[in-house]
Amino acid sequence: MTLSPSADGFKSLSNDLATLIDQLPNLENRKLIKRSLAVLVRLTGEEIDRLDWKIITASLQDMERAFQVFYPYRHVRKVTIFGSSRLAPNTPEYQLAAEFAHHLTQQGFMVMTGAGPGIMEAGNKGAGSKHSFGLNIQLPFENDANSFIAGDPKLIEFKYFFTRKLFFIKETDALTLFPGGFGTQDEAFESLTLCQTGRLEPTPLVLIDKPGGTYWKDWDAYIQKHLMQRGLISPEDSSLYTITDNLDVAYETINRFYRVYHSSRYVRDQFVIRLKSELSDPEVEQLNQDFSDILVQGRIEKSQVLPEELPDETAELPRLVFYFNRRDVSRLYQLLATINHMGVSQESTTHPELK
Repeated sequence: MTLSPSADGFKSLSNDLATLIDQLPNLENRKLIKRSLAVLVRLTGEEIDRLDWKIITASLQDMERAFQVFYPYRHVRKVTIFGSSRLAPNTPEYQLAAEFAHHLTQQGFMVMTGAGPGIMEAGNKGAGSKHSFGLNIQLPFENDANSFIAGDPKLIEFKYFFTRKLFFIKETDALTLFPGGFGTQDEAFESLTLCQTGRLEPTPLVLIDKPGGTYWKDWDAYIQKHLMQRGLISPEDSSLYTITDNLDVAYETINRFYRVYHSSRYVRDQFVIRLKSELSDPEVEQLNQDFSDILVQGRIEKSQVLPEELPDETAELPRLVFYFNRRDVSRLYQLLATINHMGVSQESTTHPELK
């Protein structure tokens, strides 16, 4: 009997699932794989439309491509460059973005852009395709990637904005924004929202203008007048971002953020900060005096890797652990700034781009 194409595809899927189920007990992430599969199985019994399945399928395909592209570069820090698609190569902002991207790659960072024209093109041009990622969105217009990333294996085509934004946030180690329109403003406010609510791991956010430019200063004036003065945000929230028209300040802001701080995560109810160099006991005592207001209970304590973290590639790094209230994220950023001023590590100063 000859199988129809659909029947043949179903048989292939059945074989793949059977193989996966056989292998599942031996897979490292078997619990998470099982949960993912269980969600899809449950959805087959729900009353959802064809459009819903198309969204699920396209989202998974977006994520599959991005996971595969980024995995080989997971240990290299990356800087996202946002900005207008309409700024021409002869504008100061374009030229500044290209210079900025080139300098970042000289320090060992890689650069991520939206792969389009304008500031995105400048970022890919300055970084060069070898050190660039392009996260392109399929639009009725401006659909083609710029010539500096087009055809590169690190160019990823996304169907949905939300999956594209997911990877900008997931993969980035610094967010930088040049002047732009609605899209840039959306990226600025979404980044700030994720920082403020703690949904993004602590990340430097730098708003860059041309020398003497007032784009971000005017933006900040609006923030101060209409948000801060009305009590809609906290005064400490200005700690979440840096505004500058000087590239040296932008470089230093990113480098300083990772001078001692490496990364962080939650283990049960404790917040764990991984450090590139251990702080002294007097320095930790000073942190307890200055930042006791963000603790739910107990103190900031020095620690080695926690058992729940293992296996972990950062197991050798010293840690600080404490019960963070999860509310005062701006104060947490101030804590990290203090830590980066306290600790001294030659390697971390020389290689801030290493994860």
